[in-house]
Amino acid sequence: MLDEKHAPKVIAKSETLSAKRIFEVIRNEGEEELSRPKASLMWSGVAAGLMISLSVLGEAIFRTYLPDAQWSYLLENLGYSLGFLVVILGRMQLFTENTITTVLPVMNTPTGAMIGRTAMLWMIVLSANVVGAFAAALLFAYTSAIPAELLPAIEELSRHATGFTAAEAFQRAIPAGVLVAAIVWMLPESEGFEIFVILIFTWLIAAGDFTHIVAGSVEMAFLQVQGLLSFPDAMFGFFLPVLAGNILGGTAIFALIAFGQVRHELEDEI
Repeated sequence: MLDEKHAPKVIAKSETLSAKRIFEVIRNEGEEELSRPKASLMWSGVAAGLMISLSVLGEAIFRTYLPDAQWSYLLENLGYSLGFLVVILGRMQLFTENTITTVLPVMNTPTGAMIGRTAMLWMIVLSANVVGAFAAALLFAYTSAIPAELLPAIEELSRHATGFTAAEAFQRAIPAGVLVAAIVWMLPESEGFEIFVILIFTWLIAAGDFTHIVAGSVEMAFLQVQGLLSFPDAMFGFFLPVLAGNILGGTAIFALIAFGQVRHELEDEI
């Protein structure tokens, strides 16, 4: 039996966070992000764009060295999780995380000033992510940092990622936006198991052949810097449709649902 002195601590540890408390945790994180200096957001975003390239590199390594078998595809996509593990656990600025993290403060306090701050953060982080993605692509394409035997797999992955029609790229980006937002929502309740949550859900993005704007930008940039993908095809066939789909999935679907389930509870406290 538990003695009275230690019982409250044990009960507290066993309690799960309510949806309202998870909302508040993420909202507070979003407000902290909105208060950070622009230079900090920019450099963190560039770092995220660089490090997310590990997802492309990880997949390429698996694809290059795994045997040609039906099960290889599922194992290969574990490599996609590498970049997300570094970026999310490293607390770097990834645009698709901000489609929920910085949106919840806006939903809680929908003022013009808050909307403007969020829009500014989105522009800074997305631009920085793309800069980092292009830097990684240049490293892949024009240095000896990456073994030459991996380059065919990187090109193959890049052509596949950017080879959808604009409509299909948009539609495949919606589940990816939902899944990344779901990761953000689950992390506060996943203490000690964060690696597994990120690993499973980002693996699902790759295995489901969904499109992600930042990881995909590395693949898009890899082709562009070598003249293998034109700017119009990159911008209108991949970048803008995937961006719209990720925002729709992360904000218009997941964030609104998350807010909807706690909105009346928040109103009761006002």
